[in-house]
Amino acid sequence: MPKLAAPLVLVHGLCGFDKLSAFRRPVAEYFPGVRAHLEQAGNRVLVAKVSPMAGVAQRAADLKRFIEREVPTGPVHVVGHSLGGLDARYMVAKLGMSERVQSVTTIGTPHRGSSFADWGVNRFARLLGPFLRLLGIPHQAFFDLTTDSCRRFNEEIPDVQSVRYYSVAGLCERAWVGLEWLFPYNLVQRAEGPNDGVVSVASATWGEHTDVWPGDHLNLVNWPNRRARKRGLWPNFAPDYGRVVRRLAHAGF
Repeated sequence: MPKLAAPLVLVHGLCGFDKLSAFRRPVAEYFPGVRAHLEQAGNRVLVAKVSPMAGVAQRAADLKRFIEREVPTGPVHVVGHSLGGLDARYMVAKLGMSERVQSVTTIGTPHRGSSFADWGVNRFARLLGPFLRLLGIPHQAFFDLTTDSCRRFNEEIPDVQSVRYYSVAGLCERAWVGLEWLFPYNLVQRAEGPNDGVVSVASATWGEHTDVWPGDHLNLVNWPNRRARKRGLWPNFAPDYGRVVRRLAHAGF
């Protein structure tokens, strides 16, 4: 795996985190094993922490502040999972980061929205929205993931010509779909076709090249698939991020 000249910034998705700790000891990472794998080749890798459920505009502003704090000058590459990919696109196009971001790679990002988000918003927004507002909990992200919202997003947030865009889509075979994914998987399958449990391959496809990795939506960030692991078939997905880095290196970065 090559070493890139610029740092890589990983961005978590909806309800995500950079890492979780207990008694000052790390107990979980959003991208388990990915950072360590990429750092073995000498790459500088940062994992951003943005608002878990705020809208794309707020999360993009959080991401910009994180980059400016951790990498005050020079170029970066951004790799965003799920909603994090939309954050990166917004930041580049709207927040003056096009001169610093050399590439955006999205992982399982619903560029065209998700039918599951449509279903959830249509049924629960009026019930849960007032409750979340009362508690002061941001929740715009759920609306930003609908197909209508993403259609408007793509009209208003064009790709920047100087930035290279790549993507990864997830394709989960039905045999590996766990109970936690079964309902959204079937819903998205009927409406959009092959998917990772919440995001279709068609929606995740973006930029000049798209890889398709086997697995559900969280397998894409190296969270294990329980069914595959029970059968001894679960691979470590961290090396797949090496392919992302190799593509960037081949592009001249």
